[in-house]
Amino acid sequence: MDINFPLILVVLTFATGIIWLGDRLFLRPRREAAWQESGGAVAASGSDGSGSSAVPADEEEQAGPPEPYLVELSRSFFPVLAIVLVLRSFLVEPFQIPSGSMLPTLEVGDFILVNKYAYGLRLPVAGTKIVDIGDPERGDIMVFRYPVDGETNYIKRVVGLPGDRIRYRNKTLYVNGEEVPTRFVARLPPLVMLEEQLGDVEHMIYRDTRNRSGAGENEWVVPDGHYFMMGDNRDNSKDSRFWGMVPDEMVVGKAFLIWMQWPSLTSLPSFDRVGPID
Repeated sequence: MDINFPLILVVLTFATGIIWLGDRLFLRPRREAAWQESGGAVAASGSDGSGSSAVPADEEEQAGPPEPYLVELSRSFFPVLAIVLVLRSFLVEPFQIPSGSMLPTLEVGDFILVNKYAYGLRLPVAGTKIVDIGDPERGDIMVFRYPVDGETNYIKRVVGLPGDRIRYRNKTLYVNGEEVPTRFVARLPPLVMLEEQLGDVEHMIYRDTRNRSGAGENEWVVPDGHYFMMGDNRDNSKDSRFWGMVPDEMVVGKAFLIWMQWPSLTSLPSFDRVGPID
């Protein structure tokens, strides 16, 4: 079962904030008034009969009724949770690559950073765009929520923009009737590595020579407000060829940096692949 971390973060932030603010505005004044009426202020002064206080001055200033544990916990955690929520929701969010569908660009175990504001500011959890900053461009590597369940995070490359006509035939990609340029780079049996140019973006893709015909061959027209996504590992990627287009409300952000490589807990993390994502 996938854990909805954004929802948990939002709930914890609001819960700790409400507890802290409610205590500050309503409960704390009542607690202090009751404490003073009960003589707590005199007892806390620690007078020894000689007119001098047995309690240091800084402790005297802090003397007061004990704070409930839940309030103390909320007061400590709320600022931290709020900062994490803002950073993760509107600026940068980390992800780990779980599969090889984006090989050779992204490897299993790559830890990446995703720009959350490149395509506009969105509300956490709901994903509703509240500030329009920019739109995905052809060739971008984009993280989005899987349209089938609306929750699982996927990462693919933007191939088709709204209004584009996409055709995939004989392992060849066509956009608006024009073949997308490719150049042979290397033979890595059973794979062939090619350099592909989508718009202004040049990147590597894999084709599997064991399959004569490409999987998911068809022709599509991208509707308004949607994007056609494909993996760079073309014969080993379940993408828009199989489950359809990605609506704009499912967009999470643009992947821009690999900051660590750690394929499993049984291996050591590596920083050899640190760098920008093409």
